[in-house]
Amino acid sequence: MSCSGADAIILHDYWRSSASYRVRIALALKDVAYTRVPVDLVAGEQRGAAHRAVNPQGLVPALKIDGQVLTQSLAILEYLEETRPEPALLPRHVAARAHLRAISLTIACEIHPLSNLNVLERVQAIGGSEARAEWNRDNIASGLEVVERLLHHPGYIGRFCHGDQPGMADCTLIPQLYNATRWGVVFDHLPRITTVAQSCHTHPAFQQAHPDNFDPSREAKEPWGERP
Repeated sequence: MSCSGADAIILHDYWRSSASYRVRIALALKDVAYTRVPVDLVAGEQRGAAHRAVNPQGLVPALKIDGQVLTQSLAILEYLEETRPEPALLPRHVAARAHLRAISLTIACEIHPLSNLNVLERVQAIGGSEARAEWNRDNIASGLEVVERLLHHPGYIGRFCHGDQPGMADCTLIPQLYNATRWGVVFDHLPRITTVAQSCHTHPAFQQAHPDNFDPSREAKEPWGERP
């Protein structure tokens, strides 16, 4: 999806960043047109002056929208929910909203930070490449076990994290499952997570936001993020 002009919505992201992936899913779910500005984390572009002028933290994603720049993926999802409420990313019931935020934060604040590039590079510097891999696999596997238990709630009916429509928790869970697969972490023994994964796999918004569509090494792929 692309847009142009003074009101253009611009997403600064890295194709394989799970935080960026969350925002792409949410934008697709809400059918918000945007243009991507890729930031190569492996090459260190996030630490350069150009990107730090956009996001002083030197992180992705950063979303230019409504005349401002937003950072931190869950804050961006909350902003999209408040400014573009349909379709909803959170249910109406206040307790259910709190529970789904808890699931999202469990992933974004407990699992994800320990798998961040800076952390993994430090672990590798101390213990080597196998220590890095073991650290990440253990972190993701134990974190998903917790998420599976959190999915035991009254609103879970077997399709998405809550109800019949995907929302904030699904936007956060699916990128983490992508990372799990990359690192060889199996989760097919977790029935609720597996069911959510299968439901999201066939949903157009999740297909549109998938990292494979933005992998710069792939040729002749559909450029979902900049579709005319």
